Amino acid sequence: MKKSLLRNLALSVNRPGGGGLTLLLLLVVLVPSVCLLWFMNQAVQNERVAYRQKLLDLYQGQLALARKQLENYWSQTAQAAENGAGLEAPARFAELLKMADAAVCFDDAGKVAYPNAARLPPAETLPADWVEAQRLEPANPIAAAEEFGRLGQAATNAALAARAFQAQARCLIQARQTNAALEVLTNSLAQPRFQSAADAQGRLVAPAAELMALELLAASDPRWTSPVLERLRTQLLDYKDGAMPAAQRRFLMRRLENMFPAQARFPSLPAEDLAARYLESNPSLPPQAGLLATPLPGVWQFPVQTNAVLLFEGESLRARMLGLIGPGLLAEVEAAILPPGKSVESFLSMPAGPSMPGWQMALCWKDRRHFDAAADARIASLLWTGVLAVAAIVALGLLAAGLLRRQMAVTQLKNDLVANVTHELKTPLSSMRLLVDTLLNSPTLEEKTAREYLQLIARENLRLSHLIDNFLAFSRIERNKYAFDFQAVPSNQIVDSAAAAVRERFNTPGCQFTVQAPPDLPPVVADAGALVTALLNLLDNAYKYSGEAKSILLTAATRHRSVEFAVQDNGIGLAPAECGRIFRRFYQVDRRLSRTGSGCGLGLSIVKFIVAAHHGEVRVESQPERGSTFTITLPAAEGDRAGEAKA
Repeated sequence: MKKSLLRNLALSVNRPGGGGLTLLLLLVVLVPSVCLLWFMNQAVQNERVAYRQKLLDLYQGQLALARKQLENYWSQTAQAAENGAGLEAPARFAELLKMADAAVCFDDAGKVAYPNAARLPPAETLPADWVEAQRLEPANPIAAAEEFGRLGQAATNAALAARAFQAQARCLIQARQTNAALEVLTNSLAQPRFQSAADAQGRLVAPAAELMALELLAASDPRWTSPVLERLRTQLLDYKDGAMPAAQRRFLMRRLENMFPAQARFPSLPAEDLAARYLESNPSLPPQAGLLATPLPGVWQFPVQTNAVLLFEGESLRARMLGLIGPGLLAEVEAAILPPGKSVESFLSMPAGPSMPGWQMALCWKDRRHFDAAADARIASLLWTGVLAVAAIVALGLLAAGLLRRQMAVTQLKNDLVANVTHELKTPLSSMRLLVDTLLNSPTLEEKTAREYLQLIARENLRLSHLIDNFLAFSRIERNKYAFDFQAVPSNQIVDSAAAAVRERFNTPGCQFTVQAPPDLPPVVADAGALVTALLNLLDNAYKYSGEAKSILLTAATRHRSVEFAVQDNGIGLAPAECGRIFRRFYQVDRRLSRTGSGCGLGLSIVKFIVAAHHGEVRVESQPERGSTFTITLPAAEGDRAGEAKA
């Protein structure tokens, strides 16, 4: 009874009306599934409020943890700033830049220690020769240069000597004596005793001289700028030597960056500028601790107990704080650090802590509707689970129906195969039986007649053997039992074997069979028997589907390291739409033709299987009523295997 029910089900599905049963099965699955999903939706709605409260509790804890991280950060920053209290002011400034955008250092008296102002040297009375050299400079710069050079050599005061050599170089530049000026700037002023010498405005003479040398070299021979540039750059970045005034350092940095943008970069220049602007607006040490506003818009200060102030620009400060607390937050929220007086639409906020008085920490949804969407997502996940389960059931049902339809189609195809096999085997057997009965019933046998009948019997027997070979090959292919023995085989041997197998059959009136194969064809790695079988199937098709006047051509040629075997006929040909289908199993272009010429649609499918196993390809070129050309392309054997085939 069970088998009968399954058979009736299969038949009903396969019928045109079988879709009704499929729809009924789907309804049986979908109706209870939809009801289940509805009940699930009603149940999960009760979790919405609880889920919202759970999210708020979670974010409250995250925000509290972020505030603790901020407090630890400022505590560690203050401690790190205190550790450098024993350094000289310029060196401490450079150390504080590791934790802030800029800094200002004060001395014990509360005065600015760095960025330091220029220290003016005591007023000195210039010698009379100096005044004379200054008088000569506008009209006779060469004479003035000689006078300044003599003064520099004679002066015992290092500052006065350095100023004299600087004036000498200036006069030589005015006189267009570039080489002489460079000699003074790079040799005379490069002496160690001039490293701390300052001019009347308190600026160091040696760095200024090196800048003048760089300007001359850049204009005359840029190849020699690198040593001077590197020496001056190193001096500007060396904050351990506090003799250089901050204003001169900033000027030289900016000038070098403009002159050599690719070689001279000074990371501390923005900090120097920010500290200078801060001192212009608020030069005193703030008494209150914590992160405080400055008179500069968007700039914040963090005083350190040991006479220093850390400066932060607003955007940089917020980036530091968000970089500190942001990675610990969930993906659907973002943090905001709000200075005093600022507000933002948020769902949760709290003070940033004692180190940031007046500041607020806030959490905002990246999407304003995300709060409700987060709760809905949890509910939707349950609903989607049910939907996917139902979809899986429906898909499996459709898959089962499709498999059932396919099985029925295969069954029908096999039934057709049985009918074809019966017909194809019965026809030659009937012919042979008729011929044998005729011979047996003849009272006298003429040798000519007997030989003719025996030839017909042999031809039918050959036809029957070919059909059986195809059926056996198909059976082995279906069971994946078709085995190949690949060897390096001469291509001419394959052509000769195929031609010899059909030559007797094709040796009939009205059939012209031609073989064209050059003797120097390269060998191929193949199963010789299988490849001959493929060619025989193509030749058999050419014979069957040609008219009374048959012209069949078997060729072999070399093309692009491959060997091409082709079978050409003058038969009925194929329509373009049929060329891609004829290699399917059991496919026949016209069943009336198969009845006339025999065949059951297996020959070309076997050809395709054999050629694919040889890593080759088979193609067809055809036109209706003009014949067809089937071509098999196989890679030629190379190396040792080719030599083995030739031997």
